[in-house]
Amino acid sequence: MIRAGTEQDAALVLRGLQALADAMGDPFLTSGPQLAQALRCGAARVELAGDQGVALWSPFLSTTRGAMGAYVSDLWVADAARGQGLGQRLLAAVRDRAAGEFGAVFLRLAVYHDNPAARRFYDRLGFTAKPDEIWLTLQGAALEAL
Repeated sequence: MIRAGTEQDAALVLRGLQALADAMGDPFLTSGPQLAQALRCGAARVELAGDQGVALWSPFLSTTRGAMGAYVSDLWVADAARGQGLGQRLLAAVRDRAAGEFGAVFLRLAVYHDNPAARRFYDRLGFTAKPDEIWLTLQGAALEAL
């Protein structure tokens, strides 16, 4: 069963996100209080499949589409639950909740170029790349200098 998570689920969500970071070889710097605050204030939302899956996402307005969407920043499915459609069901739960809460009409996510299995999964679902788009990040000293 998939359900909307709340700030009370922060520890469970954190475990799933840590497992994702470990599997990807990514650093993991998010704290429990930080995640709970993001869930409390609505900066992030989460769909949970018990301790088997997590979809962390945020609403956003696309001015080029003239529509609301949901950005899925993290999607994790436990190894034991892979191949059973859980990732697709988590994304469908994001779609349904985002549409119901603020009329979202699309999902967006990023996938690492060196993760072909994830790319095949998203391609099978119908996600399309926008090759002329490059995401940029401003942080640290450059952000302060701004």
